[in-house]
Amino acid sequence: MYTGFAEVYDALMSDVDYERWADLYVALMNAFGIRGGKVCECACGTGGLTLPLARRGFTMTGIDLSQDMLWIAAQKARGEGMAIPFVRQDMRKLHLHRPMDAILATCDGVNYLLTDEDAGEFFQAAKRALRPGGGLFFDVSTPYKLSHVLGERMICEDREDITYLWQNRYSEKTGLLDMHLCIFVKQPDGSYRRIDEEQKQRAHTIESLSNQLYRAGFDRVLVYGNSALEAPRDKEQRWHFAALNRADGPEA
Repeated sequence: MYTGFAEVYDALMSDVDYERWADLYVALMNAFGIRGGKVCECACGTGGLTLPLARRGFTMTGIDLSQDMLWIAAQKARGEGMAIPFVRQDMRKLHLHRPMDAILATCDGVNYLLTDEDAGEFFQAAKRALRPGGGLFFDVSTPYKLSHVLGERMICEDREDITYLWQNRYSEKTGLLDMHLCIFVKQPDGSYRRIDEEQKQRAHTIESLSNQLYRAGFDRVLVYGNSALEAPRDKEQRWHFAALNRADGPEA
């Protein structure tokens, strides 16, 4: 996953407001008493959220499966004079050398865990990596988004230097979204290089994720909508989860 695709990932995600998203994660962590300290971001990709969170005073570590994505993230951090460790790990096997104040999994990281067992394995690993009183914070694209917004669609865009065709298939039976991307990247000589990418995401429910979090040993689980620390609305496209080691956080 994310090999040749890594070099065009930032260009394709250029419409994402990472600064605003970072502010939401800061507000979410602050609401539960985490106003600084050590934070590990799993499925960090090219560091789109890792770097803004580092600018906001958190001591960041980035984890991802793709070495190519991590290399780009490290180059971006180095360009800003940041010494952020970026480490290749499977988030389900997360192992860190020091306890974290918070573990994050942003931008659909948990959607790429395709079974309840995969999600549970990650939650257990995150719990072990947290200090007492720390928390796990993550977001997922909702079943509504995967089935009704992305599912059974062909998305095409022709930009100046990149053209892509993105075809999706969603299965109500399995809750899996199959994504097939064909990307054409313009070369200096005017020719185009083709990159093919295939991905799968799982439409997890609030109930299944909450159950796995409690089984992993978290004391409280709270769920919020896409853009504010408020209860999710109908047809919400993204949920944000907070799973806490203590029982004295704010009420949902």
